[in-house]
Amino acid sequence: MTLRQLASGSAYASVLRIPAARRTLLLGVIIRTPLMAGMVTLTLHVVSHLGLSYSAAGIAAAVVTVASAISGPWRGRLLDRYGLRRTVLPSLFVLTVCWSIAPFVGYWLLLPLVAVAGLFIVPTFSIIRQVMITAVDDERRKTALVLDSIAVELSYMAGPALGVLLATWLGTPIALLICELASVAGGVALWLVNPVLRPAEPHEATAAKVPLRQWMSPTVMLVLAATMATMIVLTGSDVGAIAALRAMGHEPSIGIVLAAWGLGSATGGLIYGAMRRTVSAFTLLGLLGLTTLPLALAGGPVSFAVLIFVAGLFCAPAITATIDQLSRAVPARVRGEAMGWHGSALTGGSALGSPVAGFTIDHAGWPSSFLVVGGFGLLLAVLGTVVITVRSRREAPGQAFSSDPVINAATSPSCSENRSTNSGDSADSPVSPRTNCG
Repeated sequence: MTLRQLASGSAYASVLRIPAARRTLLLGVIIRTPLMAGMVTLTLHVVSHLGLSYSAAGIAAAVVTVASAISGPWRGRLLDRYGLRRTVLPSLFVLTVCWSIAPFVGYWLLLPLVAVAGLFIVPTFSIIRQVMITAVDDERRKTALVLDSIAVELSYMAGPALGVLLATWLGTPIALLICELASVAGGVALWLVNPVLRPAEPHEATAAKVPLRQWMSPTVMLVLAATMATMIVLTGSDVGAIAALRAMGHEPSIGIVLAAWGLGSATGGLIYGAMRRTVSAFTLLGLLGLTTLPLALAGGPVSFAVLIFVAGLFCAPAITATIDQLSRAVPARVRGEAMGWHGSALTGGSALGSPVAGFTIDHAGWPSSFLVVGGFGLLLAVLGTVVITVRSRREAPGQAFSSDPVINAATSPSCSENRSTNSGDSADSPVSPRTNCG
């Protein structure tokens, strides 16, 4: 990729010219933005309207998060087996009932309602990513996934602000109702559009189901481990940044510094998505961990913003690489379930990163949070790379290219050099031998 190609955005333009990709990205923003708004509004509702503590609000948020993590593989499996419409339709009814009642009941009735809502959440992330993968060819998959990650960041930025605004104007019960039902409306739009999740396979109706133990290979587990570690680094850094700026007496600068982090992530994502070269998820995790460590040396908001911008350059690429490599490491028939496991790994990493960073901050000060989470990410990246290297050396002598997409990403100098090898899915193996070319 040349600088001229990056500036022209030709890689992204080629994806956005595909109607299915454009439509799916828009639907993703429509569904995810009110979903993010609803999470913030739920916290405000418990604290302000119900008059309870932030701990109680945290429990409510944790109930939704855990329920969503549990539902990820299950809902993904239903997508693989029954398709989008039959999977999403029950969710639309359950979510409408739950969120029509939840804003107007007490705390102890709220908890089971949000738990059921979390279990039946529309598997938006899994659906959107599967549609984007199917809508483009292999060479543009990475670029399409980067566009989706940027769309997610837009939702993360706009959603909470929208939730706070609605809660301020209308009160938290009405704001929560609007946010959650707006997300349901987005799910209805998704049901009506019914995008293609994966290309039709010959004899698909009579094809045997691929059991979990057959496709949950060491490769897949490595990618999921990298996913969880990436989120531990990111959520730990988030907590550490807030603690650092508060300790420095620059609390008003928190928003600006986090915006610099988001800008770095978007910049890195755009560069990564336009690259023709494939980079291993563990390499990107290592770079993320390595660039997180210097944040412990920041002396003020300016230096902090510069350092966190540099660390942010590897945020979106690290997550995108795990999605890309996971999608190539499993057969298309179980891609929905695999994406569900990926979502659960993201959620698990988020759940672990915050308390780990908080514990280290309480006992050793804010610089320790960056050293711990950054060091953990770097250590896991080294271990993962060692495992991949050992596995690659066990390949048959004389084999030019591995059938393992994670090994390919870690060992091949460029995907374009191997474009002609292993370009199709195997009908006999549960794991696709397709190369990990971006």
